[in-house]
Amino acid sequence: MRTQLRGLPVLVCAAPEFDPASAPDEPVELFVGWLRHAIDSGVTEPHAMTVSTVSGRCPSARVLILKDVDTHGWHFAVSALSRKGVELARNPAVALTFYWPSLGRQIRVEGTARADPPQLTADDFLARSEDARAMALTGRQSQPYADDAEVDAALVKAHHELGQSPGLVPADWVSYAVWADTVEFWQSDPGRRHRRLRYERDDEGWSAMRLWP
Repeated sequence: MRTQLRGLPVLVCAAPEFDPASAPDEPVELFVGWLRHAIDSGVTEPHAMTVSTVSGRCPSARVLILKDVDTHGWHFAVSALSRKGVELARNPAVALTFYWPSLGRQIRVEGTARADPPQLTADDFLARSEDARAMALTGRQSQPYADDAEVDAALVKAHHELGQSPGLVPADWVSYAVWADTVEFWQSDPGRRHRRLRYERDDEGWSAMRLWP
């Protein structure tokens, strides 16, 4: 397997231009610019991100969808009953990783997950598709099961509940905003002279520094 993996091409993308010297003072503006470029370039699911949390002594990672980014942070939502929700309740430290291979770009966000206001959480849930809301209403994410009939029955019940109460929002649904301490932007280079810009937050705001490739 090692030989086969060594033979796979890497960094063959047509990397966009990135001059760290002309980057904005705050990372959110640069992130939004890169995200919009990824959308316009046709990147598949550019808002998909790896969310890493702490589970005991080990990291725990899964892919979720970014719902928004603003001055409050990077937003995503989970069930408090899910594994990810339980981990965040125990330890709000979180890291987000975005990777767009076709653009040779990667963004890392590290910080603390803070619960959004209840209305924002409700708006997030109600904006989901009916199928997604029904699955969330089962309250069984990450639990083991033995037969597909269990899932089918739970979904029938959940769809019925939605039909009776279209505005229903489960109490366990939580929207989070990641208040970032650091944000790093990485632009690949075939010659390995990658361009990296790291923002760090302190009491006075953001500072930026270039990192060795």
